[in-house]
Amino acid sequence: MATTTVSGVQYSGSWSLSSVANARALGTWPSQPVPYLFTIGDNASGQLGVGNITSYSSPKQVGSLTTWNLISCGSSVNLATKTDGTLWAWGGSGFGSTGLGNTNNYSSPKQVGSLTNWSFISLRQYTAFGIKTNGTLWGWGRNQSGQLGLGNTTYYSSPVQIGALTNWAFVQGSAGAATSTFAIKTDGTLWAWGSGGGGVLGLGNTTNYSSPKQIGALTTWAKVSSLLGNTLALKTDGTLWAWGNNGVGQLGLGNTTYYSSPKQIGALTTWSKIDAGYSNGIAIKTDGTMWSWGQGAFGQLGLGNTTSYSSPKQIGSATNWLQISAGLYSTGALTTIGTLYTWGPNSSGQLGQGNTTNLSAPKQVGTLTSWTAISAGSSANTTAIASV
Repeated sequence: MATTTVSGVQYSGSWSLSSVANARALGTWPSQPVPYLFTIGDNASGQLGVGNITSYSSPKQVGSLTTWNLISCGSSVNLATKTDGTLWAWGGSGFGSTGLGNTNNYSSPKQVGSLTNWSFISLRQYTAFGIKTNGTLWGWGRNQSGQLGLGNTTYYSSPVQIGALTNWAFVQGSAGAATSTFAIKTDGTLWAWGSGGGGVLGLGNTTNYSSPKQIGALTTWAKVSSLLGNTLALKTDGTLWAWGNNGVGQLGLGNTTYYSSPKQIGALTTWSKIDAGYSNGIAIKTDGTMWSWGQGAFGQLGLGNTTSYSSPKQIGSATNWLQISAGLYSTGALTTIGTLYTWGPNSSGQLGQGNTTNLSAPKQVGTLTSWTAISAGSSANTTAIASV
């Protein structure tokens, strides 16, 4: 039974989902101190939510509210929920990805509808998903590959229900010109739809599907993550699996072979958190160590170099990593003592270090020890939640 402390609050138990936010959405994570919301980086479309289009290289507080709950960062658009279950969006909405019924840009948070039953949100690039407290799944935004799962390739600027099932637990889309989506139900089954190029859907082929298709018959899937054609997944037994594009070893399988069905990475049963970045993967083990693999040309692996690796490599020697979020090259991570670290490209100041210097190894953002959540965007913006 693992025990850790975040912002002075102690948590015990084993968690199968990758982040505090995800676990809280499923009702498996205890209450935390009420957070403020901070954003960092590029702001050309108002995606930082601070009422202007100025970019910032240090964390900037979004308003003064202390009721933010879940966050998810895309490309030039962000989503968040509040503790009252309402859904909010801001930034660019050229594909309807804010869910506000139009394609306007907003530089401050705007409420999406009036419902108070949003329990989970996920945004990758311009495609958004939400799960309500009744277990229904909803999608909106870009849909060029059928990634909304609605049986078509129509774009939607407001949330639309995907099927009629009420047992969805987790969902995450990917990014790129051909986009895929993955979801897990409460029964532990894994589902995929959208672009199948490179075998990214894990269905044993390269076919596109515009409606959810089950991957195999197993009921032991705990988390799945995909960004640009490479997919990672965890099972409840702590094993790590990968499939899809693998040109630079981003599947972590020690080769550059593409796979259209899940393949286990090594034999370890101690993986606990995962996230897929742009042609790379990052993971945390139950011992609190952090590992990465795949493309390292931009320092995004955090290994202090720009080398690519086709097998997992440990990042430093720390054993207190708690949460990770891999975006488009840039990455953020939280520790069990509430500190925030970032690394990778920094052209828009998205690393929050007060400059635009690239980093190839994790560096702490400021001195706060009260960060509780992190979401790295599919472009040069990062969103974080702090409890100060």
